[in-house]
Amino acid sequence: MENIFSSIIDDGLTPVSMLILLGCSLVLGFMISIVYILTHKKTGFAPSFAITLVMLPVIIAVIILLIGDNVARAFSLAGAFTIIRFRSAPADPKDITYIFFTLAAGLALGLGYIAYAALFTIVLALVTVFMEVFRYAVPKNDHMILKVTVPENLDYQNLLTDVLEEYTLSYKLKKVKTVDFGSLFETVYYIELKKDCNQKEMIDKIRARNGNLNVQLLFREYEDKLYQSQ
Repeated sequence: MENIFSSIIDDGLTPVSMLILLGCSLVLGFMISIVYILTHKKTGFAPSFAITLVMLPVIIAVIILLIGDNVARAFSLAGAFTIIRFRSAPADPKDITYIFFTLAAGLALGLGYIAYAALFTIVLALVTVFMEVFRYAVPKNDHMILKVTVPENLDYQNLLTDVLEEYTLSYKLKKVKTVDFGSLFETVYYIELKKDCNQKEMIDKIRARNGNLNVQLLFREYEDKLYQSQ
């Protein structure tokens, strides 16, 4: 049992052991990528990110194998990575965990610990699928962002109180700003809709209150995009 969990490069790196490690990196990368695709079927996924998850363990494993015990190489590679700039951030915080998932697998394989890498990947993959199947931490009701434009001559604080109390379990005014040279207020609410809420009916009532100006209803995961667009 101890031999299974020992590093295959303890006695030195050979072409055969390197090919084995690279092959295992690809297998685990594909496994992580498949888990990512399965857990993002409903919300949609980026094909390029799924491909990246396959490649990352291999890249990390090769880097660790090349560094070995050479401190000078480690510092030179660290310096090279400092000039890299990512052009886009992951859209979903969960995507960051998948990146660390692949990094951990690649690091373990780069050190030659195939059994540890496989065990870690399988356990975490099963936990991830389990949480997706049983919708762990997913709220029963929709938590959304309501963005309403209000004319300056109306009291934006009390204008929608009765409508929101009718259709939501909770609501909170999070942001107010003026637009169009102060002629309009743009309000942003965090709301938790009731289970059987008729969203169209709620929006129609809001439009009747704000003079048929702009009304937006967004899911909370689009919060960052909402504020970046302002």
